[in-house]
Amino acid sequence: MNFCRRTWFLALVSLHATAWAGVSPSEQARIDRLIAFVETRKGVTFIRNGNDYSCEDAAKFMRGKMKMMGGDVSTAQQFIDQIASKSSTTGQPYLVRFTDGKTQPVAKFLGDELMRMDGR
Repeated sequence: MNFCRRTWFLALVSLHATAWAGVSPSEQARIDRLIAFVETRKGVTFIRNGNDYSCEDAAKFMRGKMKMMGGDVSTAQQFIDQIASKSSTTGQPYLVRFTDGKTQPVAKFLGDELMRMDGR
């Protein structure tokens, strides 16, 4: 195979590999449902790096973080583990605070919702 054909072939293989990588449509739908779950919570405050955020702001942040850092994420569980539950800067876990003042790690909060979505 001459150089030009080989380069074209490698470009096509690379393009197909990129298309296969990442999140499948069904897993993206699950991630979107988790983010919508966050966005629609009432009486819940998200705590990120010691600061309080509304559910709407938390959902917006998760979408942006997924867009910027979600290259290695291919499942909803990986989204929870790698994107939605801890700071990539400080390593601190994100928390939710309920109206009664109790807090819970976001990893558990979203993990419970994922199990509910899956009927477990």
